[in-house]
Amino acid sequence: MHKILKTLGLLLAALCGAVLLTAASKPARAPLPTAPKANWNNTVVRTPLDSHLLGNPNAPVKLVEYISYTCPHCAHFEAESDAQLRIGFIATGKGSIEVRSYVRDPIDLTVALLTHCGPPSKFFANHSTFLRHQATWMAPLASLTDAQKARWQNTDFAARTRAIASDLGFYSLMEARGYDRPELDRCLGDKALAERLAQHTKDATEKDFVNGTPSFLLNGVPLSGTYSWATLKPQIEARLR
Repeated sequence: MHKILKTLGLLLAALCGAVLLTAASKPARAPLPTAPKANWNNTVVRTPLDSHLLGNPNAPVKLVEYISYTCPHCAHFEAESDAQLRIGFIATGKGSIEVRSYVRDPIDLTVALLTHCGPPSKFFANHSTFLRHQATWMAPLASLTDAQKARWQNTDFAARTRAIASDLGFYSLMEARGYDRPELDRCLGDKALAERLAQHTKDATEKDFVNGTPSFLLNGVPLSGTYSWATLKPQIEARLR
């Protein structure tokens, strides 16, 4: 009996050694690839309202911003809020920003046509460029000549917007962003878009109670008395908790 048990022990030891050797000889299984994390700061969608949405389209907190490009408060808001919104709101996937043009005058309209120029992915950089350089391109307004004012009254739509763009240095701003003159002229001549933007502005006044800029909606609710980053920030933070 002792010999039988000893023989069985030797066989088991040999079998275990073979199993261990086989396992050791197998290559280690590579870890399963993980899905790439979405870069929401590069996710831009153009909406049926001719606005642009930045971030997760399904974010639980949705901010709508009505802006006028000739509004100094809008330029100030952009400078104060952009980095903070991108880092703490957009990048997390918890928030999205939709920018809608609120057209107050021919200059507003001309800028809006240019910010919309090209694919949706270019919109937010165009938008930021005009707001951050607002003081520079608005400076010539104080010294317009009679000839320039006359050009701005041209009954031909494209001639009028191109005159404004030329006199205020818009071509140079956009050419520095990689656009060429023919492309810019096409965008400045987009009368159909201009008419839609004017209608969206009218709708904003009537439906969203917008009577100044910047104005905001948060999850579809107009924010009364909110015209600055200082007053908007705590309301966003409350909804992110």
